[in-house]
Amino acid sequence: MAKRVVSSRKLHLSTCWKLHPLTILVLIFPFILKLVNTQSPRTKCNLDFQKSYRRNFSACEGGNWGGFLTQNCCGGALDGYLYALGQTANRTGQIYLNASEQSSCLDQMKNLDADVMICGIERLTSGAGGCSDFTVNDVINKLGDRLGSLANNCMFSRDDGGFNSKCVSCLETWEKLRQTMGSTGGLLQNDVNVCRFAVLVTLISQRTDNIHWVQALYKCLGESDYGGDVPKSKTRRSKIGPASKDLLPDVPGCQKIPTKEIYAATKNLNVLNFIGEGIAGKVYKGVLSNGRHVAVKHIVKDGYAETFVREVTSLSHVRHPNLVSLLGYCEEEEECFLIYELCSNGNLSEWLYGGEKALSWIQRLEIAIDSAQGLWFLHSYPEGCIVHRDIKPTNILLDDNLQAKLSDFGLSKIIDHGRSYVSSEVRGTFGYVDPEYRRNHQVNPSGDVYSFGIVLLQIISGKRVINLNLKKPMSLHKMAKLFIREGNMMEFADPKMNGEFTREAFYITLRLALSCTAHKQQRPTMEEVITRLEEALDISSSSKATRSDLSF
Repeated sequence: MAKRVVSSRKLHLSTCWKLHPLTILVLIFPFILKLVNTQSPRTKCNLDFQKSYRRNFSACEGGNWGGFLTQNCCGGALDGYLYALGQTANRTGQIYLNASEQSSCLDQMKNLDADVMICGIERLTSGAGGCSDFTVNDVINKLGDRLGSLANNCMFSRDDGGFNSKCVSCLETWEKLRQTMGSTGGLLQNDVNVCRFAVLVTLISQRTDNIHWVQALYKCLGESDYGGDVPKSKTRRSKIGPASKDLLPDVPGCQKIPTKEIYAATKNLNVLNFIGEGIAGKVYKGVLSNGRHVAVKHIVKDGYAETFVREVTSLSHVRHPNLVSLLGYCEEEEECFLIYELCSNGNLSEWLYGGEKALSWIQRLEIAIDSAQGLWFLHSYPEGCIVHRDIKPTNILLDDNLQAKLSDFGLSKIIDHGRSYVSSEVRGTFGYVDPEYRRNHQVNPSGDVYSFGIVLLQIISGKRVINLNLKKPMSLHKMAKLFIREGNMMEFADPKMNGEFTREAFYITLRLALSCTAHKQQRPTMEEVITRLEEALDISSSSKATRSDLSF
């Protein structure tokens, strides 16, 4: 009986193996699926983006976090990812997600912004060795004093006064850390980014409860495309070292735009959209079909075609935070257009002489530093010194944050390496043109320094470049010298400041402005100008501004 049972079982198994393989797979698949689900549960994203500080994920935020990102419009996405990681690191000490966790989190972020998948965040994950396996304690133990130095130099307070000076120190320490990792550690660029990312998450994990500080850190480090050596002089906001050398076809965001698009954006060049007029044409504000707010310069080609050609072919690739960016262009037979980023706060002249607007002393210094930084960048451009030739308040535009940007490069000249000047007919605006240039017709950077000196005098005095109310009209720099001789500077300071500035900083700035308008051999370089202005800003930020009698 027992033998028959065994025989029966053997017959049953033999019959089973003769079944079609597909039939067998169908029979056993539910059991395999159950086994897989039991042993490998689906990875979930444990990051909380709802509680995470972030800018608008879908907004095109500038900057690539010093090379972390592959796109300049991903700043908001990385901000949110960084802060969410910082919150998790604060609780667990873990910095990086593994590939499965990160993939799940990116899927979740994709719901907020579909373009997040092209930002390059997937490179910042764990499991590849090196810094990608670091915990918060690893970063603290291995960096030691360098981490402490970075934390101290990036110590932003709720009071925004002096933010830009603090950002300079923060950025310089951050860049020094990058250089150290790359040189002494022998790391490749992406490995360096992974290590620096671990440092960022560690910093944020220690201060997740201070949203103001997080915002300031993002503003200082995140909004920069910077990835080179820090200039020797102090930099502010711009944080840009070597100039970009991209050719026009490769410049992101600079494209040929159809005429139809431009007329639609400006409502057929509606007079209500008119915002100003430059040498070569009128400027209108507008909104492109992608929602981007822009300023459109309408150039009627008669006599000004060279302006259009110069800006598109020569200056479209010159990028710096303190220069207005050229986003696009349009060329037709009888007219052409240049499309720039829109600076919503107008130009400096409106703030100095407009009845309803007023700038504080700190804001004036910051605007002066911004403008000087843009000029220094032009003068030290690797492919040749770029001379603006038309520096004046109406060509200094202010964005949402009152950050200054130089505009209107229609008169600019490029001086090749090995040459100190180029000859040209005298061009520029009356009152701002260097007297030596008027005599010898030699274009050189010292002419811009002179013009900047006049603008700086206007910034601190609120006075016009020529005072026509006097019996004998007097230029601004001669007026300033007269007040110095008479020993009464109070009359030269802009009454709109209500005396709320430090005496020492005012004196430094005034003397600097006059040195810019001195003879060519006595003028400072723009790099030296920035250093002196930063000194005045540091003094003003650290000292409580009081009403000064300004008698020197």
